[in-house]
Amino acid sequence: MSEPVVLVVDDEEGIRESLSGIFEDEGYDVVTAESGEEAIRIIKEQSPDLALLDVWLSGIDGIQTLQEIKSIKEDLPVIMISGHGNIELAVKATRIGAYDFLEKPLSLERVLLASKRALERRALEMENRALKDDLTRKWRLIGESSKMKNLREQIAMAAQSNSRVLILGESGSGKEVVARLLHERSPRAEKPFVEVNCAAIPQELIESELFGHEKGSFTGAFEKKKGKFELADKGTLFLDEVGDMSLQTQAKVLRVIETQEFQRVGGNRNIKVDVRIIAATNKDLKEEVKKGNFREDLYFRLDVIPLSAPPLRERKEDIPDLVEYFLESLAVEYGQHPKKIMPEAMKSLQDYDWPGNIRELKNVIERLVIMTPSNAITSKNLFIRSEHERSDYFTYRILKDARDAFERDFIAKKLEENNWNISKTAEILDIERSNLHRKIKAYNIKVP
Repeated sequence: MSEPVVLVVDDEEGIRESLSGIFEDEGYDVVTAESGEEAIRIIKEQSPDLALLDVWLSGIDGIQTLQEIKSIKEDLPVIMISGHGNIELAVKATRIGAYDFLEKPLSLERVLLASKRALERRALEMENRALKDDLTRKWRLIGESSKMKNLREQIAMAAQSNSRVLILGESGSGKEVVARLLHERSPRAEKPFVEVNCAAIPQELIESELFGHEKGSFTGAFEKKKGKFELADKGTLFLDEVGDMSLQTQAKVLRVIETQEFQRVGGNRNIKVDVRIIAATNKDLKEEVKKGNFREDLYFRLDVIPLSAPPLRERKEDIPDLVEYFLESLAVEYGQHPKKIMPEAMKSLQDYDWPGNIRELKNVIERLVIMTPSNAITSKNLFIRSEHERSDYFTYRILKDARDAFERDFIAKKLEENNWNISKTAEILDIERSNLHRKIKAYNIKVP
């Protein structure tokens, strides 16, 4: 990693040389400017990591230069320096966006400490921005089919309200992504997004999970615990697989929706929260209501804005975009160049109905990236059988490729160990010499 670049802007040559020496001794790269105009040109051309800027400059002064810098590169930390500092000037510089204000004569320790802190803060801000970009990239709806365009439009409209949303769709169709986007594009975006998988939590623990508990309220409650409703205060609570919630818990959730108040398990104090609820299910809740498995009043409370995540088989034109997205994401994750998928292989992917939806497609692409030895994924790697033989349709080909790759490497290694003596290698491998010849030819092993 290259060292941070510090820009020193001062019309006094002695100050420039002194500060340059200080920073260079600490291992920083330094560029200097004697005017605001020169500093602006350098920032446009070289993009330094930190600027020390004198207030009193010939030409445009330091305050004007600071304003121009912030319009060009808002995230560049700027430390103002002045021999005639006053509180009013310091406040003005801070309001414009200066990180700190130092008075001459400059203290070596103060300059280095302020600079170090400014660079650390910038690094943290850049890291946070990168993480946010990664999250934004992760929670995306991929595809330009009419169904996806329509879903994006519905999300944009629903996100701005505080109304409850019920997301319907098969397992693996992207319901969590829809919930995340509703939160990220809402006025609550900076507040918590808290997820509860109602199907994954044992029924005897779900009330504690949702509402929290007081210390000693039941065996194993060794300390007080906040529940998901409390943790999601001012934000969004995502109730995934809400159709698997017991009738007893449904009644309590209904009460919280109506009052925005609840009590922890074992508690007697009402806790008030402001939570937007987004629910999702792969079940037909209307049918569950008819069967007596889901409360009708809760269903109507949750189903204010219904959204549907379409199954992948209904938007097969989006499969190429999804495949490319997964290939690029996995390449970043594994630190390699993205693999290419050949047209005939892509056609095979589009011919399949994907009962596991996007989740199944992602898993398949990940297996292919790991198990395909070449950079090109062909239809041979897929080994798609008939449309009616969906289950494990990739398994045979992937296992065969893995086995073949292992056998090829093993044979090549044994040949090399035996100085490429085919007879001796065949004897060690306990196979016929003719059989070994066939394998060498089939695996295209180059024998010296």
